Amino acid sequence: MTQLPRLAAFALLFLTLMPAHAQQILPGLWEFSSGDIQVDGQQMPGMDAMLAQMENLPADQRRMMEEMLAAQGVKLGGKGVQICLSKAQVESDELPFQDDPACTQEITERGDKLWKFRFECPDARGQGETRFISDKEFVSTVESEYRQGTETGTSRIESHARWIADDCGALKPAR
Repeated sequence: MTQLPRLAAFALLFLTLMPAHAQQILPGLWEFSSGDIQVDGQQMPGMDAMLAQMENLPADQRRMMEEMLAAQGVKLGGKGVQICLSKAQVESDELPFQDDPACTQEITERGDKLWKFRFECPDARGQGETRFISDKEFVSTVESEYRQGTETGTSRIESHARWIADDCGALKPAR
């Protein structure tokens, strides 16, 4: 996987697996979109462009990518990626790195409308915040520094999340 797709995947999974407890959000099907993605100060294509690229992949590659996403509880949706959040996940105070023991995280501020955090992994570290608009909508921003081999860089991604439905259909809750 090249640097940009790996970074974008990391950022998307980080943002999408991060339901916050500060303001109770609804469990169910959520759609996450992103329009502001910057890597090393350069504006990157938004979610619409990434979804269009997925549409243009050969059928086998697209199916493989969709299966990989589905294994993480993610599917491509109308304007972004869709994630199923269970009631337990919504009520949890956990950040999304439970599956990587090399990562640490800390919630640095928790209020009714704002949640700030920082994280550190072997190849990335950063901070971010989530601003709650309602129990059906929030915006998250993550700024990070990353390392890939001997190269280092920075990234910034803003994600908008909106609740779609109580029922997630066949999509299993995100892990």
